[in-house]
Amino acid sequence: MKILNICGYSWDIGGPPKIIYDHAIEQLKNGAEVTILTPISEGQKVYDVPQGVKIVTCQRHWLAKFWPEFSPELYYWLKMHGNEYDVIHIHGVWHFAGVAPYLAGVKTPKCITIHGLLDRWAVRHGYWKKFLFGLLFQKNILRKTELIQINNLDEQEDVRLFLGEEHPNVVIVPNGMNLATFENLPPKGIFREKFGVPNDKKIVLFLSRINIKKGLDMLLPAFAELLKERDDCVLMMAGPDDGYLKETQDFIAQHKLETKIQLVGMLTGTEKLAAFVDADVFALPSYSEGFSIATLEALISGVPSLLSDRVGFGPAIKETNAAHLVELNVPSIKNGLRKLLDEPEYAAQLAENGKKLVRTRYDIQIVAKQLLKEFEKISRR
Repeated sequence: MKILNICGYSWDIGGPPKIIYDHAIEQLKNGAEVTILTPISEGQKVYDVPQGVKIVTCQRHWLAKFWPEFSPELYYWLKMHGNEYDVIHIHGVWHFAGVAPYLAGVKTPKCITIHGLLDRWAVRHGYWKKFLFGLLFQKNILRKTELIQINNLDEQEDVRLFLGEEHPNVVIVPNGMNLATFENLPPKGIFREKFGVPNDKKIVLFLSRINIKKGLDMLLPAFAELLKERDDCVLMMAGPDDGYLKETQDFIAQHKLETKIQLVGMLTGTEKLAAFVDADVFALPSYSEGFSIATLEALISGVPSLLSDRVGFGPAIKETNAAHLVELNVPSIKNGLRKLLDEPEYAAQLAENGKKLVRTRYDIQIVAKQLLKEFEKISRR
């Protein structure tokens, strides 16, 4: 089977490149040929590519400022090569790259993975642009797409509400993790030493894109309120700017928290694992996620986690008591942080439950085979 992935495949995008990377490795093991087609801008760094996977980069046009991922080069590449594949896997909605195969008249069966982008919070932000785009393109595209992959029942309802009807072929396949990556974690202390965090300070780790949808407008004031009661913790914020960096910097400066909140930029590879190892709490009180890869990484690393139920698998977390779930308000987040920092036995039990949840339900070897079976059903061969 020949699979073409279409996605912004760079380090600053967030979870989808990691998802593609892990699935591609399993797809290669099962005999598939995998290509990644990505628009790219000058200065962007392409995400790691598994050995054996072909990557095609196309230049973004300046109009991508108005229509994300707009690239005439990508469109013409699809006109020439799109029909050479058995399945085209499109990651996300609203972007030109996801619409291009339809505009180019490519007949290859297609799968669209929603990645949480039809969540009601996500749709409300940029509503009129998305409303018009939906009328012009997205609703019609989703209706005639052979397969829609979602991560949970919430997304199923999001698709139904957006379309105003049921789609005939929606399948739930959750995101997965390559568990081998987390079998040999770095020793404790590397992250602390690099960023100068004293041993007597507890680390609250935020690791995700610096975007308001991650709940930063609540996490920052909640942490500031917590500091009025105690002086034994720091908030380490790791991730690339995604529209909320200036507001974050302004908050830190306004409240004179430069020694209590550090922005450490994007962490990858061993550096990211070292951050999880040294963290006392992982915090992601997100408004909207398709299926948070950062949360899976924190749980499998054994970090006691403070989360909203919007991280993509809230019901499973609640069912297994795998993390401390908070309401989307400052007092709930503040009280949750205090509980995790002050009750080590409670935090340790959550951490153990979190590791068990990921191992039993979200192993990439299992979920990748589930998705491949769905591809086989829609493939022309």
